[in-house]
Amino acid sequence: MKFMLIMRATDEAFAGLVNTDLDEMLESVGRFNDELIRAGVLVAAEGLDDAAGGVVVDYSSDPPVVTDGPYGETKELFGGFYILDVASMEEAIEWAKRVPASGPGFKTEIRRVPSIDEFPQDNEWIQKERAWREATGQL
Repeated sequence: MKFMLIMRATDEAFAGLVNTDLDEMLESVGRFNDELIRAGVLVAAEGLDDAAGGVVVDYSSDPPVVTDGPYGETKELFGGFYILDVASMEEAIEWAKRVPASGPGFKTEIRRVPSIDEFPQDNEWIQKERAWREATGQL
């Protein structure tokens, strides 16, 4: 089963990272990533750029409204993610407990990533996606 670990932090927690030594942070995250790789569970991992450079597309009206970041009402920002292929939610939780960026203001949300096999296989769009995944080596 695949699970996404969504890395979240408050504005204050992100601001606190400014004082963190970059080499130290890279070493810590690098060691954790290496453990995930050696365990054979890492599928993908990426950090995200500053929210100030992002936008939000709000579909509550027609046409949708695009708003530039940063977002004044945001209590927690999505800063990056891991996708792990593990046996259970419990195993995903155990990995999340070891994430290096932790402490006050940091959280990790864990969500299961459904497999394409869980969707109706006779659906035209599922068949097209399956063909695309096979052609690109993702299945």
